[in-house]
Amino acid sequence: MDEMIKIKAKHPIQSAIKRIFDLFFSLLLLPLFLLFLPIIAFLIKIDSTGPVFFRDERMGRWGHPFICWKFRTMVSDADAHSPAVGEHDERITRVGHWLRKTSLDELPQIINILKGDMSMVGPRPALLSLAARYTPHQACKLQMRPGLTGWLQVNGRNTLPYEERLEYDVWYVENWTILLDLKILIKTPLVVLSQKGIYHPAIVEKAATSAALSVNQK
Repeated sequence: MDEMIKIKAKHPIQSAIKRIFDLFFSLLLLPLFLLFLPIIAFLIKIDSTGPVFFRDERMGRWGHPFICWKFRTMVSDADAHSPAVGEHDERITRVGHWLRKTSLDELPQIINILKGDMSMVGPRPALLSLAARYTPHQACKLQMRPGLTGWLQVNGRNTLPYEERLEYDVWYVENWTILLDLKILIKTPLVVLSQKGIYHPAIVEKAATSAALSVNQK
């Protein structure tokens, strides 16, 4: 990540406006998180053994790792396996399927937003193993904080090939405006309700990821 391309930063005023924007909307959602927290925690605990939360290290802005929080949707030992999942992946719990379909599994990321690790809208949080192999062009997505939702999430989500998903994230960074963020936030509930793009065939995802890693290692 030390070789990440030097990208021209957004104007400080723009960055400040986006941060205020993040704090405003995350504070609006915080009561919703606190309301659902005990209910979801109870359902997760009675459905399977393991912790309520899933914590995973992701790549943040300018290549700084952070701990991303989610409600656990898979069996507790799923970390030892491939992160790629399909709708019929046996590692996903019954409550986990419901959490994924409603996107409630990502509610704990409100804490990440309040801490400044994430943004309401931004590129998708990247796995460290994949981010370390980004090309200079793909690394442009690390100019901005990862988002709870984003341009990718409202334009296909997991149905898109791996490299195309990266292009959506890079496009967002290069074309970001507050109006674009508002447009994405307006579209997000409709995408969540449609339940499209939640899952991808695990075999396809593995093949796409392996191909991308192979290309970037050459």
